[in-house]
Amino acid sequence: MIDVRVRHASGTVLARSRGVSWDEWLMDIDASQFPLLAGVCPYADTVFNTWQTPMLLEELARLPVERMGPWVDEVRELCRIAEEGAHRYVWFVGD
Repeated sequence: MIDVRVRHASGTVLARSRGVSWDEWLMDIDASQFPLLAGVCPYADTVFNTWQTPMLLEELARLPVERMGPWVDEVRELCRIAEEGAHRYVWFVGD
């Protein structure tokens, strides 16, 4: 399970997901088509900055139907929250 959060540069958590079951949805995703999602490590933190968030949203929009789940809408919403202000990052917090 991976927790997804929006954090300010100060460390304050502004929003968080209910958790993403990574092994079920994305463990074997094609890195050539989805480099950002494939780069998320389920055992460590992965952080996306202001420049990467739009690319992450674009990858989410291209996911095949069989990869979709409620987590996609959660991550999209967290990306939008991150885009609403300066110094905000989307953190995938692994176990």
